[in-house]
Amino acid sequence: MASPKTANEARAPLNRERVVQAAVAFADEHGLGSLSMRKLGEALGVEAMSLYNHVANKSDLLDGMVDLVFSEIGLPSTGTSWKAAMRQRAISARQVLSRRRWAVGRMESRRAPGPATLRHHDAVLGCLRDGGFSVGMAAHAFSVLDSYIYGFALQEASLPFHTAAETEDMAQAILSHMPPDEYPHLTEFTVDHVLQPGYDYGTEYEFGLDLILDSLEKRPALEGDGGPEAQKRAVPKNRWRGVPHPL
Repeated sequence: MASPKTANEARAPLNRERVVQAAVAFADEHGLGSLSMRKLGEALGVEAMSLYNHVANKSDLLDGMVDLVFSEIGLPSTGTSWKAAMRQRAISARQVLSRRRWAVGRMESRRAPGPATLRHHDAVLGCLRDGGFSVGMAAHAFSVLDSYIYGFALQEASLPFHTAAETEDMAQAILSHMPPDEYPHLTEFTVDHVLQPGYDYGTEYEFGLDLILDSLEKRPALEGDGGPEAQKRAVPKNRWRGVPHPL
């Protein structure tokens, strides 16, 4: 059932931005699989056909939704090290994807990326290049970071527990059916780690992120090129710097 609209919302003119925002809100609440043009029209208080004045089709709508999610991820900070900027960007991405779980697995799937998507990718590459990464190393870094960000977000979204109480209930239920002498290491892990006060699976994210960033910082030096700062070079004007994966 569509939520009640205020008088101002009811009078607000329909445009692409409002349609996309409503679609994102619907997907947040009900999941992307439940989204249809008919249901979106109901949520906006309009006929479904009127939506096609603002989006070409459902694929175009999804393009806009993904672009909106990219716009919410903080761009790499300027005036700081590439490592700090990439860490901040990765943490921001996880925070956004934890709110927009329907977007996990769809962030790099669009054939018609919007301006926020392109701006985000360009900023990440620019940060790495300014930090001294060669084009090739920037591609490697971008790829491994995004694989970790999206992979962790997917795993976190798939977990059958989300609160401390749910985690404890599930762990206790598993223990009750798991002979400790048959699975000693799993029992130890559950009792001495998962069931300890303050346990939160999400804290694993920054540990893994720092491992990747530390490795990227050292990797170029191992290849004999002196590390990112030694690689720093100007990018010729009007030269396409490439992307690590299809946009």
